[in-house]
Order: sequence, then structure tokens, then C-alpha cells
Amino acid sequence: MPGDRPAGRPTLPPVRLHPDAELARDALGTPLLARTVRLARWAGPETRVGAGGELVDEQLPAAAEALGLAADEDGAAYASEAWRIAVDTGLVDVVDPEDDATGHGTVTTGGRLPLVTGGGPKDVLALWQDAFDAVFADAIAPELDDLAHVIGEGGEIDFEALDWDPESEAEFLDGVLGNLYLLTVSESGAGEEQIPLPALAASMIVPDDIREPTDAVLEQVSDAMMRLDDQFRLLEPIGLVEYRPVDEALMAEEGTESAPSLSAAEEEDVSRYGMVRLTPLGLYGIRARMLEGGVVAPAVGDLADKDAKALLDGVAHYPDRSARAETAQWLARRETPAAARELLAAARGTDPGAPLRRLHCQQALALAGAEAEPAVRDVLDDRELGGLARVWLAERGSADVPAPPESMIFWLAVDTIAAQLDAEGDLEELQDLVEGLVGQHSGFFEEAWRVDHPAAADVLEAMGRLHRDKKTAKDARKAAFKARSRPGS
Repeated sequence: MPGDRPAGRPTLPPVRLHPDAELARDALGTPLLARTVRLARWAGPETRVGAGGELVDEQLPAAAEALGLAADEDGAAYASEAWRIAVDTGLVDVVDPEDDATGHGTVTTGGRLPLVTGGGPKDVLALWQDAFDAVFADAIAPELDDLAHVIGEGGEIDFEALDWDPESEAEFLDGVLGNLYLLTVSESGAGEEQIPLPALAASMIVPDDIREPTDAVLEQVSDAMMRLDDQFRLLEPIGLVEYRPVDEALMAEEGTESAPSLSAAEEEDVSRYGMVRLTPLGLYGIRARMLEGGVVAPAVGDLADKDAKALLDGVAHYPDRSARAETAQWLARRETPAAARELLAAARGTDPGAPLRRLHCQQALALAGAEAEPAVRDVLDDRELGGLARVWLAERGSADVPAPPESMIFWLAVDTIAAQLDAEGDLEELQDLVEGLVGQHSGFFEEAWRVDHPAAADVLEAMGRLHRDKKTAKDARKAAFKARSRPGS
């Protein structure tokens, strides 16, 4: 999973999830869950299962026929897989085989089967999530070939002799899926694009400080890539990913059955090495696993029922597009005049997060539209909000906007830069803002150090680092010293 971030900031950008009803339809339409439901409905009193709940071999042809796969050479395998998922998800219940004269168990309809048609979207998604978790467990299990040499005389697997660490395997696949999730939700990331499998494997293997991976590291990446190829082939039928597998001809071209070499991957069609993309259902499923694991993974809409301060603090470090979407949902649930007053009240404060709250308040009011104007005019004389109000009114072309006092101009300038510093935006844009503000006001620093703003000294110091003119930067540092030396600072 992606690592932790500083306290108070989300670990991941917020994801835009599709509506539950749409995701539930997608879930029921996935090949594996569709087969699972169909097989659960087919099962009856005559269905026989083994001690582990699996369909006995004699039942597999009939099960494959029920799925319309009697002619498929893999029909029995598909039926066996679907049956295991039906048992794991509670779509069928296994009756204890010890009470059966044949030594085989029987099955009854599971309590969750009626939810497929009679339950709500969340019921269906919970069922799908359990199916995904079962497939995940299959994906990290050892290969059957690996088990052959560790099966004892009684048919028991000697796990100590098997070089397999389930926790490590789960952590690796979770990490891969976490990286894929991050690439998908990031505004500068992949989005709808497919990710090359070598790049995804390398993200887990190659250290960040290595410029040129060694042959040994590349071999590890190749091995991981082939393991992921197997795992994504399992995860695709449950609807988690869209996957283009590794071209099997690559191994034939290299004359080996081992992982293909990556040395030529950049020189030819990289798609031959596997391409993967998360589906909307996959985003939902991986986020649910992350939340269960304690990862902060917000979704757009999480703040819609919160108060204005929670909204402004919550979107403080969201990407711009996500912040607008979250704010629009919040506004849609409220009457605009009352919402505007609540936003303005929440924007007040002298705490470190207040400047960024005011910036996002101004952006929220821009989405609110003309109905917010009475609330905005009510704060024109407010020391902390008056400058924000004037900017908002001017941007809307409103009439009778009073000129701000000089003290408010400089207070707003300091507050604006403090907000941008906290937002950690583009450096060049921040430099342009600093130089633009200084250029608009002669003697800017002589006035700015006197501003009674809690962030004044820090802002002036930052301006000294950011301004590209050396003399102006020096003036900013002098002003910062004066601000820190001011009585009461």
C-alpha cells in the first residue's frame, strides 16, 4: 500500500467513484460472479460436495453444462472455481458430509442468494467484495506445481517445506494494486490509460535512488512481472482490471519458458509485455481493502454531509478538480444563502490552516453564484474576510464595491501567499504571484512587515527565498526580521 503522509493530509488523492447502483450492475455482470450466481441457483439437494465443500468430480460436467460451458475444455475448471466462490460468499451453504451415508456433503441455498435480486446495491457490492477477497487469496496462493514436492504420504501439505510466505505475498500484491490505484486517481496519473506491466513490477522492485538497474534487479522485475501476469489473469474475471496478458510468443522467441528479458522492452511494442487498467469496480474494491487496512483513501462526496469547516479543511490538499467536485456536492445539498454564510464563518481564524480555508472559501463561493452576494456583502467590513469579499464581488462585476483600506490590501496579500505556501502548488506560479504582488505596490516590504497577520514573518521569509531579483529578495528578508522583532510577535 502507498506509504503514510504527514498527519492531517490524505494518504491518497480522493477517488471519484461511480454510483453504487452502477457499480452493483457492473459487479453482477462480471464473468466470475455471474457464473457463481448461476451455479448457486443450479445447485439442489442432489448436488454432492467433498469434505472441503468442493464439487465432487462426478458433478463437474453437469455444473459446466449449467454454465453453458460443456463444450469448453476449461468448462470444468470454470465450474469448480465458481463453486468455490459460491461457498466462500455464502451463496450456497454446505451441509456437514459426516451425516451423509455416501460420505459426501450436500448443499442448500445460501442466505445471501436472495440479495442478488432482492437486495440493494450495497448488498450486491458487499457480495462482490467477498468474491474479490476470495480471488485475491487464490492469486497469492502457491502454484500447483510448487505444491507437488511438499505433499506428504497422507496428502497433507508440508507448509514448512514450502517456500511461501502468505503475508509477504499479500503485502506485495496489495502494494502493486495500491500503486495502480494511485496512478489511476492521481490527476497527473494514468486515468483511463493502461499501465505497462514492467513499469508496475518495477515500481515494487527498483529502489527510487537507482538510475540504471543492474541485470540482477531487472531479472527480479521480470520474475515479478510473470507472477503478476498470472495474478491479473485471475483478477480480470471478477472485474477488478482490464488486462492484456504478456504475449506468450515472447518466451518462444527467446527460446525459454522463463520470464522474458526486459532489455528489449523499450525497443519494441511494450504492450507485448502486458498492459493493465483498473476498472471503476476495481477502484471501489481496492479502496475498500485500503480502508479496512487503515489507509486514508478519501472519495469525492465524503464531506457532503459535514459542516463548512470540515469541508474547507478537508479539501485543503485535494487536487483542484477534486476539490471543485467535492464542494459542488456540498453546495448541492444546501440553500445557497445559508451555505455562503456558513462558509464565511468557517473561513475565519488565526490558526495555521486559516489562510488556505479562506482561499477555498472564495473558490466555493465562486461555485455558489449570485445568490451568495448578500452574505458576501455582510462581511465587507470584516478584518479577515473583507478583502476576500471585495475580490469575489469584483470578479463577478458587481456594482458599488467599496475600495479597501490600505491595511486590508496588505493583510490580504500576506494571507494569499500564506495560503499558496500551505497548498504547496507549482513553484513557478508561486514565484509569479510573489513578484506580481511586490510589483503592484511600491514600498511593499516597508508596509508588509507591519501587517498584524500571524503568518507575516513566515510569508516575508518565504518571499525572500522565492523572489528572483536578489535585491528584492534581500529586502524581503529584512522585512521578515523586522516582523519577528515587532513587539507581540
